[in-house]
Amino acid sequence: MTNSKGYYTGARKLLTKPIRETGKLNISKLLTKYEIGSKVIIRMDSSVQKSLPHKRFHGRIGIILEKRGRGYVVSVTQGKAVKTIIVRSEHLGPYRGN
Repeated sequence: MTNSKGYYTGARKLLTKPIRETGKLNISKLLTKYEIGSKVIIRMDSSVQKSLPHKRFHGRIGIILEKRGRGYVVSVTQGKAVKTIIVRSEHLGPYRGN
């Protein structure tokens, strides 16, 4: 039998949370506003399945291009290619680097 090629294949560790972070999502994370041009880090939150980005983008740093509906359009570099993905604010976090 061949291995399945599903969307979440190999993402078991990415989608598990520490025991203290399980349960309902914090309301402040849902209401966070990001400015256009600001840097964000993509962190998949397994408690919200809507607009969950692909596992290859987990931990990547992107730049917000625009707000679209409830989510944001984020540009992420993957090698030399620049990809644009649509992600809701639950899966984003502020980038605190340089």
